[in-house]
Amino acid sequence: MMQKKVLWAVLVATVSMIFAVIAASAAEEDLAGTYRLVSSTRKILDTGEVLDTYGKHPIGYIMYDEYGRMLVLIVSDDRPKPASIEKTTPEQQAALFRSMLAYGGTYKFDGKSIEHHIDISWNELWTGTTQIRDVRKEGEKLIYTTRPAPFSGDGKMSVTTLIWEKIK
Repeated sequence: MMQKKVLWAVLVATVSMIFAVIAASAAEEDLAGTYRLVSSTRKILDTGEVLDTYGKHPIGYIMYDEYGRMLVLIVSDDRPKPASIEKTTPEQQAALFRSMLAYGGTYKFDGKSIEHHIDISWNELWTGTTQIRDVRKEGEKLIYTTRPAPFSGDGKMSVTTLIWEKIK
């Protein structure tokens, strides 16, 4: 009798694991595609102030493939444009660096949150880290909310909300 209960428990656990893997795979396939950034705001936790993270009209794309890889590039709407590569000053280079975000790696999506496991980044402090976003889907839009963290531009503890719209 005890053997039957143990076998039943093992069977139930195995079937549950199989369904969890299938659900995660389906969620990742549903996510696959290219998304354009619609907006990005952040709330500074100390003051409650809400700011446009990369200006009123940021430019950005995030891509997820069906094999679990992702890439993102976001730039501010007011990036400086140097006269030429050879005339770019160190200050202009620093301003260009501060007005962008870019990274790539692998991802896991469970339908409610996404983990970006970063293996390449514009900022080496992010390489090797995992960035977690809570996700809400509204039609073709993904609404990401970051967990509280120091903002990459100024180090202030913030929560950022990004709205992405699927384009492909």
